[in-house]
This record gives sequence, C-alpha cells and structure tokens, in this order.
Amino acid sequence: MKEHPAEKRSSQPVNAFGDRPGNPSEHHIPRPIFSRIMTFIALLCLWVILSGRFDPFHLSLGVISCALVSILSGDLLFPESRTGGLFRHTMQVINYAPWLLYQVILANLHVLYLVFHPRMMDLIDPRIIRFDSKLKKEISLVTFANSITLTPGTITMYVSVEGAFQVHAIDKASGEPLPGEMERRIARAFEDE
Repeated sequence: MKEHPAEKRSSQPVNAFGDRPGNPSEHHIPRPIFSRIMTFIALLCLWVILSGRFDPFHLSLGVISCALVSILSGDLLFPESRTGGLFRHTMQVINYAPWLLYQVILANLHVLYLVFHPRMMDLIDPRIIRFDSKLKKEISLVTFANSITLTPGTITMYVSVEGAFQVHAIDKASGEPLPGEMERRIARAFEDE
C-alpha cells in the first residue's frame, strides 16, 4: 500500500506547538498572539481569585483590564525568544510562587524572633549588601528585586539594568542568602537557557 505524503513520518524535531520546522500546521497560532492569550488567561484567573466578585460589572472590568495589559505586555510572561519548552517555562514560573511564599514565611518568623527577643537591639544589625546579579533580562531583574523586597527583613534599594544590586538587610542572617537560590530559581523561570 502506498503511503500518502501527508502521513510520512519525519525525524525532524517538533516545536512547542507540535509543528515540524518548515511544515506549519493548519491550527498554528502565531507566537505573539499565543503569548498574549496565555497572559490574558493567567491574569483573568488571578483577577477572579483576588477580586472575589462574580457580578457582570466586575467580571467585565476584569476582562477589559486583563485584555489591555495582555495587549501591551503579553510577551513578559511568555517571551517570544523562547523557541521551545513553553510548558517547562510556564511550570517554572508557577513553581516559583509557592517557593517565594515559603521564603516569605521563613523570613517573617525570623523578623518575629528579632522583634520579640529580649536583646532585640543587640540582634538587629542593619547593613547594605552590594552584589552583581547574573540575570540579564529586565523582567528577571525586576522579579528578583521585588522578591527581595517582599521578603521581610530585606528591601531592594537600587538595581541597575546591568544587574548591580543594593539591598538593605535588617541583620546579617537576612542578607546572607543573597543572591543565592532566589536568583537561580528566577534564572530558571525567566532567562533563556
């Protein structure tokens, strides 16, 4: 039986959309549109969860707001430069949030310990930490700076586009892990590999 040309198997790699190079499928969504759709869905889910309002007025505000943000900055969460591994990239971004929440909880407990310790004034030893980050993308640097600030006991004072950071820490223990694991996780989630 003669094989139909469309049924021929190829050893060519398949990209994130299931297409083989040079053979776009009929259902292919261009990458910029796909990025914006995924951003819209993620933002709308977050809007619904955080607003807690399900009436038509608030839902329509959410749809309009999320659509506007997706159109203007849809490539921030799902960068177009990535040619594959979209699922892996998405999972790394999703996995970063619970890890950061865990770090915030640990830092809260540490600051609570400092505040209620009888020798609080001896334990608090404010300092400014300077370091250069290996992160290159602006979204990575902004995420890193905001993650540091969200963690109690530290606040980002300055960050440059070249990756130079200045962070204020309430004590030595709060500043020791920087840049460390947080930078590595952000690099896995937002930087091209």
